Amino acid sequence: MKVLIGGYTKKTSKGIYELPFTGEDNGAKLGKAENIISVGGPTYFQKDGDLIFTINNAGDKGGISVFKLGEHGSSEVDRYLTPGASPAYVGIDREQKLIYAANYHTAVLSVFHYNKSGKLELLDQVTHKAETLGPRPEQVDGPHPHFFDETPAGNLVSCDLGNDTVDFYRLENGKLHHLAQYKNEAGFGTRHIVFSKDGNYFYVVGELSSKINVVKFNEDTWDFENIATYKTIPEDFTEHNGAAALYISKDGKYVYNSNRGHNSITVFKINDDHTLSLVQRISTFGDFPRDFNWDADQKYVVAANQNTDNATLYIRNGGNGTLTPIQTEIPVPEGTRVLFTK
Repeated sequence: MKVLIGGYTKKTSKGIYELPFTGEDNGAKLGKAENIISVGGPTYFQKDGDLIFTINNAGDKGGISVFKLGEHGSSEVDRYLTPGASPAYVGIDREQKLIYAANYHTAVLSVFHYNKSGKLELLDQVTHKAETLGPRPEQVDGPHPHFFDETPAGNLVSCDLGNDTVDFYRLENGKLHHLAQYKNEAGFGTRHIVFSKDGNYFYVVGELSSKINVVKFNEDTWDFENIATYKTIPEDFTEHNGAAALYISKDGKYVYNSNRGHNSITVFKINDDHTLSLVQRISTFGDFPRDFNWDADQKYVVAANQNTDNATLYIRNGGNGTLTPIQTEIPVPEGTRVLFTK
């Protein structure tokens, strides 16, 4: 098992790094980070076999690049770049060979198809318009989609930080069709979303509010019911915080999010009525944890700290959801995306 970490390339980072994973249980550890893909600003990426689909910040252009991994390094097989900023998020459907990209700065959502060699074909794009923009300084300049991926029923969903909205789409005959919209409270800063195991609820995190909103919904009738909202940080924490990544355990029992500023991962238990109960807030032992992730068995968790150039390895208790740090101060530069791989 290995861990891939990519992020900004503003200081010393050259792109995407691979860290070997050795040992088991409390003796597990990550080895030295080795640069395997040189690319500008791979702040988010996905993997399908030996193909890596990554954000590429190429100076005055930005977009998606595809790299093929081999025994003797990596090679770029395709790219789709346009003038302006690069996307913030990349989603993937490995069965249908689809890539979804959300561009925070240009407000563009894109869908690509790729073939087995990694060649990209742009299918469709939509641009979010300014609706009822939120009141925060990060919102008044326009819409800012920060997530674009699939729903349990195979539709698509985006989270828009500027508009405080969750927007649902259908991809039909290669074209995107808007289906429905859920509106978060003003200033929420809608960023990432996960869905309950039964597909009848979603949990959406607000970057600007440091809150998780629990919503009951019907993906046939597009009815939404606001159930409850929870702070991801302590009520008495007054410094700046930006809630970031959001994950749900595959058994549907726990939700996790990272907090940039409070520099922690928050663990919530999902109750039988889909409300949340706080289980744990644990340090990431660094500054600005944009992303964290787990292995296929969800036994180990790695968090990347962007500003302090380090990562932390935890072991996860599947019974009560808690995280226990087993290795801190793992050197890796400017990390914002974590992905376990074989």
